[in-house]
Amino acid sequence: MKSKKAKIILSIMSIMVVIVIIAGITMFVWYTNKLKPVAQSKSSKQVIRVEIPEKSGISKIAQILEENNIIKSATAMKIYSRINNINTLQAGKYELDNSEDMPTVIEHIVNGEIASEEIKITFIEGKNIRWYAKTIANKTKNTEEDVFNLLEDEEYIDSLIDRYWFLTDEIKNDDIYYPLEGYLLPNTYIFENDEVSVKEIFNVILNYMDKCLSRYKDNLVEDFTLHEILTLASIAELEGRSQEDREEIVGVFLNRIEKGINLGSDVTTYYAFKVDMGERDLYKKELTTENPYNTRGPNMEGKIPVGPICNPSNVAIQAAIEYKPTDNLYFVSDKTGKVYFTKNNEEHLKMIQKLKDDGLWFEY
Repeated sequence: MKSKKAKIILSIMSIMVVIVIIAGITMFVWYTNKLKPVAQSKSSKQVIRVEIPEKSGISKIAQILEENNIIKSATAMKIYSRINNINTLQAGKYELDNSEDMPTVIEHIVNGEIASEEIKITFIEGKNIRWYAKTIANKTKNTEEDVFNLLEDEEYIDSLIDRYWFLTDEIKNDDIYYPLEGYLLPNTYIFENDEVSVKEIFNVILNYMDKCLSRYKDNLVEDFTLHEILTLASIAELEGRSQEDREEIVGVFLNRIEKGINLGSDVTTYYAFKVDMGERDLYKKELTTENPYNTRGPNMEGKIPVGPICNPSNVAIQAAIEYKPTDNLYFVSDKTGKVYFTKNNEEHLKMIQKLKDDGLWFEY
């Protein structure tokens, strides 16, 4: 009887040992899996920005990391921290890679590898103030309205005119949409954090513009103000792709101005009616409507628009200053962006027909 009872007890104990072993193996497999990265491939990799608040314990931090998909399991992190005697994790803002395993993620926080607060804002050449305002709103805590409100602040604009030699009362013309259009030199700028103000952004850009324009002080075209040169540069920026083309485009414009012919540039009409390139085609009415920006409209013979129509690149500004003298009065681009120059209207019309015949003309 005793022998039978002992066998039963031994059998139960054996089963329990097996269960414990299986449970241990299952727990180990689960635990080691939870230590692995969330992202299993490059395509699913993410760098995620999280903030660890002051005085956060292991449980709170583990929860934050799991909720932000940086680690697989808050429970596994608590177990790992207990096993490895990790008690101190540093507060701050982190940029954590979910393709790294949990021990590596924890190490970043233990070492206090806090993310830089710096932000980069890239302003692309040929973009107007409206695009700048959207970019500033997307990259900082400012709104588009903050940008426009500052540009409408006459006291602020006067302070800039007093500060920068290249800004004059020309930018205060009542017909100008945005006083600093054309003066915000495209580039990638770095700021301390996303709380930077619009004023601080403009100051950094204008300081850089000052450095760039100072190189051309002694080479400015005598018959035109810097404001007019920047206006020509802004049109050439959008009309031509290569530096050589832009230099000759400015030469063509100067010839037309001298002969009292309007510039006839579609890009000025787009700007006049606040239509972004590619947004839609121009209406016939717009082409013939008088506007101080619209060089296709009436009363613009031999005139430059009232101000720049975009923020031109440094090379476009250089093209306007060091333009190429030419006998041509016309130019046209094909749909690949190649520019063709002609001396008179007859040649111009023939070129357009040739481009149509060759399938290189824009069809709307």
